[in-house]
Amino acid sequence: MANKTDYDAGQIQVLEGLEPVRKRPGMYIGSTGYDGLHHLIKEIADNCIDEAIAGRGSKVIVTILEDGGIRVEDDGAGIPVDKHEKTGKSALETVLTVLHAGGKFGDGGYKVSSGLHGVGSSVVNALSTKLIAEVKRNGKVYRQEFKIGVPQGEVEVVGKSTSTGTCITFWPDFSIFEKMEWDYSYISSYIRNQAYLTKGLYAEVNDERDGNGEAYYFEGGISSYVRHLNFGKELTHGEIFYVEKSVKDVEVEIAVQYTDSYTEQVKAFANNVFNPDGGTHMTGFRTGLTRVINDYARKNSILKEKDDNLSGEDVREGLTAVILVKIPDPQFEGQTKNKLGNPEIRGYVEQVFSEHFAYFLDENPSSAKSIIGKSLLAARARKAARAARDNIIRKGVLDGAAMPGKLADCATKDRTKAELFVVEGNSAGGSAKDGRDSEFQAILALRGKVLNVERARMDRMLANREVVDLIKAIGTGIGEQFSMESLRYDKIIIMADADVDGDHISTLLLTLFFRHFPELISAGHIYIAQPPLFGIKKGKKLHYIFSDEEKDVMIGKIIAEKLDKGLQVDPEQDKIKQAGVEVNRYKGLGEMDADQLAETTMAPESRVLLQVTVSDAEKADAVFSKLMGDEVAIRKKFIESQAKFVKDLDI
Repeated sequence: MANKTDYDAGQIQVLEGLEPVRKRPGMYIGSTGYDGLHHLIKEIADNCIDEAIAGRGSKVIVTILEDGGIRVEDDGAGIPVDKHEKTGKSALETVLTVLHAGGKFGDGGYKVSSGLHGVGSSVVNALSTKLIAEVKRNGKVYRQEFKIGVPQGEVEVVGKSTSTGTCITFWPDFSIFEKMEWDYSYISSYIRNQAYLTKGLYAEVNDERDGNGEAYYFEGGISSYVRHLNFGKELTHGEIFYVEKSVKDVEVEIAVQYTDSYTEQVKAFANNVFNPDGGTHMTGFRTGLTRVINDYARKNSILKEKDDNLSGEDVREGLTAVILVKIPDPQFEGQTKNKLGNPEIRGYVEQVFSEHFAYFLDENPSSAKSIIGKSLLAARARKAARAARDNIIRKGVLDGAAMPGKLADCATKDRTKAELFVVEGNSAGGSAKDGRDSEFQAILALRGKVLNVERARMDRMLANREVVDLIKAIGTGIGEQFSMESLRYDKIIIMADADVDGDHISTLLLTLFFRHFPELISAGHIYIAQPPLFGIKKGKKLHYIFSDEEKDVMIGKIIAEKLDKGLQVDPEQDKIKQAGVEVNRYKGLGEMDADQLAETTMAPESRVLLQVTVSDAEKADAVFSKLMGDEVAIRKKFIESQAKFVKDLDI
């Protein structure tokens, strides 16, 4: 045991410059995985957006380079290059090497900006093996290069220019990041959103790896964004409500439209930064929405004196909204800016929205009637769902003490070690029960396909035995009763057949989790098992194969070995026969015995699990709406457009 007297000044580590970033990167960019890697682009691109918001620029261009680098350029004023009085370095070098340095702090930089801490550019520099900064300013082109945040020389003049702007090119240090692949769709979605949020901004993304590229420009701003979010959905009313107004030094911009969906989609932004956890602007909006709709319904005798007020949940069913505030001094929670904390913003947003949405309802009575009619239906459904929930609770159906009869539970009471396999059918369920490790693996065998919850309210869901059994087994409850603390299993694993029916069952379950248990997805508790597609027997040995590509590679290797040995191979004959193997296509989990199922799909040391994540909730929402909604024409078009990517289809 260490002596307390050994703890002295010598044990205090002082990290200088950008060392803290490399020591604890997660503190600055959230993680060193997929999200953290892509956050680097946001940190640089947000600075370009700030130039556009400030009126000094009008475009941002992001390019994925063939060698894995990223180039981000704008046509703003260009980062200053003159000597900084405090640091004695150029302003460009100061911004890129000193934490908490930038134009976000002084009076002459930005009126509003997305950066709170002013650490973005320097953090990217610290986490890059190489970064090149090029600035067009004062009729000249300036350049400075860095390696792991360290300048490789002074700022140099490398040319002349009649325009202005900044171009940052960087190559992430992949010894720090777990993921080494840029996701074009993620980057494109981010750039598109910035174009929606900034009227008059030209935004472009290019991928030099395959030649992909897209450009965006939206005069309608967030109204265009709402129209995009609602594409393919049936609208409750045609007009999009929109307001833009300043209160003191804060700009408030809101767009609203309702659809026939049973869920809400509200996106809140502060200075163009998405706040997934909302904040004071979201609170002000929700308060104003509930109050205005109830006031209108009372004033027009839609709600009688004896009627209860519509709840916030009622008035938000089917709601699509985008809230954008621009603030001189935003107070975010953490560098990743998930939640806005400025207390005064709640009142500003509520004031602006309430006043103008009340005008909108008065001036558009047909839209008001449709919105309130939908809210009333939602209220009735909520009461019916509560009655159904109370009834099944009263009967003990959701009581954890009485688990579903179809659940073969595990022995451990340690949630962090427990796993729940959700399978369809008695045959697969029987094999899974026999093949599991009953100490930590539980099996829930569902009978038939789960209800499509995309087109079902809560009352109908709670009348479905399969859905109730699943809710009960998971333990968290649902809706307003949801509690992550009551989760009974660390891993919830969807295990379905490797065919079209299995994919359909997986999609139905994913729809249920995405719409009603998003917290389980975001916390990383949902997985999809990967049963083998083929069993290839060569001699007495059986090889399990998980894709057509893997099958072709294996057979190709066997044939190549025959050729190496001087054996004759006829290219005109069937490859499988010439390889001398027996190939079995597994179409159902029940076709494998318990030992095979355990070895290939269930045993932690040999199985393959896919963790379900949502990197782009907006795109996921659109896909679920297309695949599981009522619009047949849109679903048909989606399937036709994706059919070319399907290599193997069982019918």
